[in-house]
Amino acid sequence: MQKPLIIGIAGGTASGKTSIANAIRQEFQTKLTILRHDNYYKNFQDLCFEDRSCLNYDHPHTYETTLLIDHIKALKQNVPIETPIYSFEKHLRTDRTKKLLPTPIVIVEGILVFENKQLRDLMDIKIFVDTAPDIRVLRRIERDINDRGRSLESVMQQYRQTVRPMHNEFVEPSKRFADVIIPRGGANLVGIEMILARIRTILD
Repeated sequence: MQKPLIIGIAGGTASGKTSIANAIRQEFQTKLTILRHDNYYKNFQDLCFEDRSCLNYDHPHTYETTLLIDHIKALKQNVPIETPIYSFEKHLRTDRTKKLLPTPIVIVEGILVFENKQLRDLMDIKIFVDTAPDIRVLRRIERDINDRGRSLESVMQQYRQTVRPMHNEFVEPSKRFADVIIPRGGANLVGIEMILARIRTILD
Protein backbone atom coordinates (compact mmCIF):
# COMPACT_ATOMS: atom_id res chain seq x y z
CA MET A 1 0.00 0.00 0.00
CA GLN A 2 1.11 3.54 -0.71
CA LYS A 3 2.37 5.52 2.28
CA PRO A 4 -0.54 7.30 3.99
CA LEU A 5 -1.32 10.98 3.77
CA ILE A 6 -0.73 12.45 7.26
CA ILE A 7 -3.03 15.37 8.14
CA GLY A 8 -2.48 17.38 11.32
CA ILE A 9 -5.42 19.27 12.83
CA ALA A 10 -4.58 21.71 15.64
CA GLY A 11 -6.36 24.61 17.35
CA GLY A 12 -7.53 25.75 20.74
CA THR A 13 -9.66 23.69 23.08
CA ALA A 14 -13.18 23.10 21.68
CA SER A 15 -12.33 25.01 18.50
CA GLY A 16 -13.94 22.44 16.21
CA LYS A 17 -10.98 20.15 15.47
CA THR A 18 -13.10 17.03 15.87
CA SER A 19 -15.79 18.45 13.58
CA ILE A 20 -13.21 18.96 10.84
CA ALA A 21 -11.80 15.46 11.39
CA ASN A 22 -15.31 13.94 11.28
CA ALA A 23 -16.12 15.80 8.06
CA ILE A 24 -13.03 14.29 6.45
CA ARG A 25 -13.90 10.85 7.86
CA GLN A 26 -17.44 11.08 6.51
CA GLU A 27 -16.06 11.77 3.04
CA PHE A 28 -13.39 9.06 2.99
CA GLN A 29 -14.82 6.57 5.54
CA THR A 30 -12.74 3.37 5.75
CA LYS A 31 -9.75 5.05 4.07
CA LEU A 32 -9.12 7.06 7.23
CA THR A 33 -7.64 6.63 10.72
CA ILE A 34 -7.78 9.28 13.47
CA LEU A 35 -5.09 9.56 16.14
CA ARG A 36 -6.08 11.85 19.02
CA HIS A 37 -3.23 13.40 20.98
CA ASP A 38 -5.42 13.34 24.11
CA ASN A 39 -5.15 9.54 24.19
CA TYR A 40 -1.39 9.92 24.59
CA TYR A 41 -1.40 11.62 27.97
CA LYS A 42 1.31 10.16 30.14
CA ASN A 43 0.12 7.59 32.65
CA PHE A 44 0.52 9.18 36.10
CA GLN A 45 -0.68 6.03 37.87
CA ASP A 46 1.66 6.60 40.84
CA LEU A 47 -0.29 9.74 41.77
CA CYS A 48 -3.59 9.75 43.63
CA PHE A 49 -6.70 11.11 41.88
CA GLU A 50 -6.49 14.47 43.67
CA ASP A 51 -2.88 14.97 42.57
CA ARG A 52 -3.66 13.86 39.01
CA SER A 53 -6.53 16.35 38.92
CA CYS A 54 -4.11 19.19 39.66
CA LEU A 55 -1.72 18.44 36.79
CA ASN A 56 -1.40 20.85 33.87
CA TYR A 57 -2.88 18.79 31.05
CA ASP A 58 -2.42 21.61 28.54
CA HIS A 59 1.40 21.61 28.74
CA PRO A 60 3.43 19.62 26.18
CA HIS A 61 5.27 17.74 28.94
CA THR A 62 2.02 16.01 29.96
CA TYR A 63 1.87 14.08 26.68
CA GLU A 64 3.81 11.00 25.61
CA THR A 65 4.34 12.53 22.19
CA THR A 66 7.28 10.24 21.45
CA LEU A 67 4.87 7.28 21.43
CA LEU A 68 2.53 9.12 19.07
CA ILE A 69 5.47 9.82 16.75
CA ASP A 70 6.46 6.14 16.83
CA HIS A 71 2.89 5.14 15.99
CA ILE A 72 2.70 7.50 13.02
CA LYS A 73 6.01 6.19 11.72
CA ALA A 74 4.67 2.63 12.05
CA LEU A 75 1.51 3.49 10.10
CA LYS A 76 3.66 5.14 7.41
CA GLN A 77 5.42 1.76 7.10
CA ASN A 78 2.02 0.00 6.88
CA VAL A 79 2.40 -1.54 10.34
CA PRO A 80 -0.69 -1.76 12.65
CA ILE A 81 -0.52 -0.04 16.05
CA GLU A 82 -2.13 -0.36 19.50
CA THR A 83 -3.17 3.16 20.48
CA PRO A 84 -3.81 3.95 24.18
CA ILE A 85 -7.30 4.62 25.53
CA TYR A 86 -7.49 7.40 28.12
CA SER A 87 -10.10 7.96 30.86
CA PHE A 88 -10.81 11.66 31.40
CA GLU A 89 -12.99 10.86 34.41
CA LYS A 90 -10.07 9.17 36.23
CA HIS A 91 -7.26 11.20 34.62
CA LEU A 92 -5.61 7.87 33.86
CA ARG A 93 -4.76 5.63 30.94
CA THR A 94 -6.92 2.53 30.87
CA ASP A 95 -5.58 -1.01 30.59
CA ARG A 96 -7.16 -1.32 27.15
CA THR A 97 -5.76 -0.31 23.77
CA LYS A 98 -7.33 0.03 20.33
CA LYS A 99 -5.81 -1.66 17.32
CA LEU A 100 -5.56 0.63 14.30
CA LEU A 101 -4.70 -0.62 10.84
CA PRO A 102 -2.84 1.40 8.20
CA THR A 103 -5.13 3.46 5.97
CA PRO A 104 -4.54 5.87 3.05
CA ILE A 105 -5.29 8.86 5.33
CA VAL A 106 -4.17 9.38 8.93
CA ILE A 107 -5.45 12.38 10.89
CA VAL A 108 -3.45 13.54 13.92
CA GLU A 109 -5.65 15.80 16.06
CA GLY A 110 -4.97 17.82 19.21
CA ILE A 111 -4.30 21.27 20.62
CA LEU A 112 -0.52 20.81 20.61
CA VAL A 113 0.20 18.67 17.55
CA PHE A 114 2.03 21.56 15.86
CA GLU A 115 4.14 22.38 18.94
CA ASN A 116 6.56 19.47 18.44
CA LYS A 117 8.81 19.77 15.37
CA GLN A 118 9.37 16.01 15.02
CA LEU A 119 5.62 15.53 14.97
CA ARG A 120 5.05 18.41 12.53
CA ASP A 121 7.65 17.07 10.15
CA LEU A 122 5.64 13.85 9.72
CA MET A 123 2.60 15.77 8.43
CA ASP A 124 1.76 16.36 4.78
CA ILE A 125 -1.06 18.85 5.48
CA LYS A 126 -1.35 21.02 8.61
CA ILE A 127 -4.73 22.58 9.42
CA PHE A 128 -5.31 25.08 12.24
CA VAL A 129 -8.91 25.55 13.40
CA ASP A 130 -9.36 29.14 14.57
CA THR A 131 -12.46 29.85 16.66
CA ALA A 132 -13.30 32.82 18.92
CA PRO A 133 -12.33 32.35 22.61
CA ASP A 134 -15.84 32.94 23.96
CA ILE A 135 -17.28 30.24 21.71
CA ARG A 136 -14.51 27.84 22.70
CA VAL A 137 -14.94 28.31 26.45
CA LEU A 138 -18.71 27.74 26.24
CA ARG A 139 -18.15 24.56 24.23
CA ARG A 140 -15.48 23.44 26.70
CA ILE A 141 -17.83 23.87 29.66
CA GLU A 142 -20.61 21.91 27.94
CA ARG A 143 -18.28 19.11 26.82
CA ASP A 144 -16.45 18.63 30.12
CA ILE A 145 -19.65 18.62 32.17
CA ASN A 146 -21.71 16.39 29.87
CA ASP A 147 -19.06 14.05 28.47
CA ARG A 148 -16.31 13.98 31.09
CA GLY A 149 -18.23 14.16 34.35
CA ARG A 150 -16.65 17.44 35.50
CA SER A 151 -18.20 20.13 37.69
CA LEU A 152 -18.66 23.70 36.44
CA GLU A 153 -16.33 24.98 39.15
CA SER A 154 -13.53 22.58 38.19
CA VAL A 155 -13.87 23.39 34.48
CA MET A 156 -13.68 27.14 35.10
CA GLN A 157 -10.77 26.78 37.50
CA GLN A 158 -8.81 24.67 35.02
CA TYR A 159 -9.56 27.12 32.20
CA ARG A 160 -8.23 30.08 34.20
CA GLN A 161 -5.19 28.31 35.64
CA THR A 162 -3.91 26.22 32.73
CA VAL A 163 -6.06 26.14 29.57
CA ARG A 164 -5.94 29.85 28.73
CA PRO A 165 -2.27 30.44 29.72
CA MET A 166 -1.10 27.36 27.79
CA HIS A 167 -3.18 28.37 24.78
CA ASN A 168 -1.42 31.74 24.72
CA GLU A 169 2.01 30.20 25.26
CA PHE A 170 1.90 27.14 23.00
CA VAL A 171 -1.27 26.73 20.94
CA GLU A 172 -1.74 30.19 19.42
CA PRO A 173 1.95 30.55 18.42
CA SER A 174 1.80 27.16 16.64
CA LYS A 175 -0.69 28.65 14.16
CA ARG A 176 2.25 29.94 12.13
CA PHE A 177 3.14 26.36 11.15
CA ALA A 178 -0.27 25.72 9.55
CA ASP A 179 -0.69 25.31 5.81
CA VAL A 180 -4.39 26.18 6.11
CA ILE A 181 -6.28 28.17 8.76
CA ILE A 182 -10.00 27.41 9.05
CA PRO A 183 -12.03 30.02 10.95
CA ARG A 184 -15.23 28.91 12.75
CA GLY A 185 -14.43 25.19 12.70
CA GLY A 186 -17.16 22.85 11.49
CA ALA A 187 -19.42 25.78 10.53
CA ASN A 188 -17.02 26.77 7.75
CA LEU A 189 -18.41 24.60 4.96
CA VAL A 190 -16.42 26.38 2.24
CA GLY A 191 -13.16 25.80 4.10
CA ILE A 192 -14.00 22.14 4.68
CA GLU A 193 -14.83 21.59 1.01
CA MET A 194 -11.51 23.16 0.01
CA ILE A 195 -9.69 20.71 2.29
CA LEU A 196 -11.65 17.75 0.93
CA ALA A 197 -10.89 18.82 -2.65
CA ARG A 198 -7.17 19.05 -1.85
CA ILE A 199 -7.17 15.57 -0.29
CA ARG A 200 -8.98 14.10 -3.29
CA THR A 201 -6.38 15.64 -5.61
CA ILE A 202 -3.48 14.20 -3.60
CA LEU A 203 -5.03 10.73 -3.37
CA ASP A 204 -5.82 10.68 -7.09
